[in-house]
Amino acid sequence: MADPLSLLRQYNINKKEIIERDGQIIFGEFSWPKNVKTNYLKYGSGKKGAPKEYYTLECLLYILKNVALQHSVYVRQAAAEDIPAVNRPDRKELLQYLNGETNTCASIDKSAPLEIPTQIKRPAESDSLETLAKKARYEDTQVQKVKEQLAARLDVNKKEASVNIDNIKSLSETMSVEKIAAIKAKRLANKKVTIKRTDNDDTMGVGPDLRAILDFDVDSTKDIISRERQWRTRTTILQSNGKIFAKNILAILQGIKNREEGRGRPQAPAIKLPEPPRVIRPQPQPAQYNRYDQERFNRQKEETEGFKIDTMGTYHGMSLKSVTEGSGAQKKGQPQNNNNNNPISANLPPGRPKDMVPSAQARMISQSSSNNKRQSKTPIIIIPAATTSLITMYNARDILQDLKFVTSEEKKSRGCARENEVLIQRQKSAGMTVPYRVIDNPTKLTAQDWNRVVGVFVMGPAWQFKGWPWDGNPVEIFSKVAAFHLRYDEMKLDANVARWAVTVLNVSRTKRHLDKASIMVFWEKLDLYMTKYKPDLRF
Repeated sequence: MADPLSLLRQYNINKKEIIERDGQIIFGEFSWPKNVKTNYLKYGSGKKGAPKEYYTLECLLYILKNVALQHSVYVRQAAAEDIPAVNRPDRKELLQYLNGETNTCASIDKSAPLEIPTQIKRPAESDSLETLAKKARYEDTQVQKVKEQLAARLDVNKKEASVNIDNIKSLSETMSVEKIAAIKAKRLANKKVTIKRTDNDDTMGVGPDLRAILDFDVDSTKDIISRERQWRTRTTILQSNGKIFAKNILAILQGIKNREEGRGRPQAPAIKLPEPPRVIRPQPQPAQYNRYDQERFNRQKEETEGFKIDTMGTYHGMSLKSVTEGSGAQKKGQPQNNNNNNPISANLPPGRPKDMVPSAQARMISQSSSNNKRQSKTPIIIIPAATTSLITMYNARDILQDLKFVTSEEKKSRGCARENEVLIQRQKSAGMTVPYRVIDNPTKLTAQDWNRVVGVFVMGPAWQFKGWPWDGNPVEIFSKVAAFHLRYDEMKLDANVARWAVTVLNVSRTKRHLDKASIMVFWEKLDLYMTKYKPDLRF
């Protein structure tokens, strides 16, 4: 579906005429009201819970017409004409997009609701406005004259139809057979060379006037059709007016994302299920003398023939060794090895110590346990290990989490200790935080960890990537990982960084109020990269 911002950019680049008429802005066949909202966000809106505000089509068209004016003059002139003005931070980037210098812009909200345009039918080329103006218009007297002529013609036809049948005589009674045959032959000869006529318009003088009135009707119809506006088409009829995509569908997708990340609705208190009934097995009790149960006591002695056999005992929970050696070994304090529950030791050959497990089987156990572990979704950012880098393990938390540049020397002077790795918490909208792991020693990463590497800070020398995957080739690495270079704004850019696909982040030595804007560029670029290449990670 066509949107006003794209059509405004297209018409501005191709130098096409944009028509403003009756409170409407017309782009060829499409028309929108002047105050319709585009999907270009205003500066500062939509961040940290602020409502989204968009520029209107009239506002963007007005700045294109007055692009040569100074911004202060343009703002005063727009206020005098009661037209919203474009904010100064948006001016440069907006004009670059509308003039075709850039293909996209970060302020364009692709999820913004767009108003359906009104489609206008353009008149045919042959029926231009000048042609319609030159055509003659007919007065009411001429129309009345044509109506009278048609009514007179209708009366004549009725009179001709009302012929007295009694006066009709047979043709054979009035003419001879030879004369009738001659008339037929003459009629057939004339029929071959003449055009059949079914009316007598010319004889009554109705023909030219009738054609004129028909032309008048056609002209009036075309004039009406040219001013019609098509309200519904096959495409617009499928658009829903009751549902807004950004409000309904995106809310559902956000809910699914929150549920996957484990931060959806508050967890309900766990419902305690009733425990299954526990079977209490009776403990074997030694046979004791009971004066009321002498028969059972005497029968047990008779059945065992004097041997110390407990007929009421059980072997549940006992090992084979304890069963075969008897209860005497247990009393002497000998250790029991329940090897029946160990499938590896049970399959060992005889004569081999059962406490020794083959290394291959041990590796299989460790590998199966590692495969069953849940894979982490925390992204990893690699920074240089060199002390000359502007970002180190000393100040990584201040730069990436607090969005403020603090030098490593200042952190050392405060007595801060160097950490092997840093887990930062990035603050996002709606009070949510997302963890990121920051390291400076990539040699400790496993193959699964490399799949979570999303960003790297580059110093300039190629030896920084020695021992990395992808043969340590910076070009290949930067096609897999988002690369950044942090430097002072007055320093000369490194030659390698200028050649590589690296985003340069400039910070000032003294102006700390500019740090947040520079570091936010890092997070915006990283979010775009992770959305495209690492959507499975948590961000």
